[in-house]
Amino acid sequence: MSGAAEANESNNDRGDYLRRILSRETHSARSGAAVVAAILVAAGAVYALLEMTLGALGQPAWLLHPMEAAERIAGLPGATPTPLLGAAGALVALIGLIFLCNGLLPGRRARHVIAHPRVAIVVDNEVIASALAKSARMAAGVTREQVMVVVSARTVQVNVRPTSGIRLSEDGIRAAVEAELNAMALEPAPVVTVNLAESGVIGV
Repeated sequence: MSGAAEANESNNDRGDYLRRILSRETHSARSGAAVVAAILVAAGAVYALLEMTLGALGQPAWLLHPMEAAERIAGLPGATPTPLLGAAGALVALIGLIFLCNGLLPGRRARHVIAHPRVAIVVDNEVIASALAKSARMAAGVTREQVMVVVSARTVQVNVRPTSGIRLSEDGIRAAVEAELNAMALEPAPVVTVNLAESGVIGV
């Protein structure tokens, strides 16, 4: 019993380790945004400390004393031109939105996981798109230039331009792409959509 329990615990530890690796490889790190935010906050604190030190020593402000800056902000809009004030507000709102989205959105990389019980397999979406485009091309009987596949986290969009005068089966192309996806065993499994262009190309 003890041997079985140790084996189960070892398998659980290995599973947790693989999940951590896969999460790190499929999600972008937030360290860049955190470093930028820390630098901005530190720069603001150092500047405020410098100005307050100069004020305590009776020296003129280097740029603008924090208290004077607070008074000017409280007195807005005052004589400040409206376009300039609007542009500054939009810039501040944009910066805040970038940091908010970076903190709330999942931040997935353009990668998918291939299900495997023992190893961690991560594949770029471009590689998946290339394999699916080959399957779609063979099912449609068209050239490489007539097929474009876009792979995202949840969907696979197959765009096909048929050869003029040749009718293509949308269901057949979708079935071929879905069969290739099933063979890959991607996680999460994306949904396939096929778009056939209304205008065809002249066959060679």
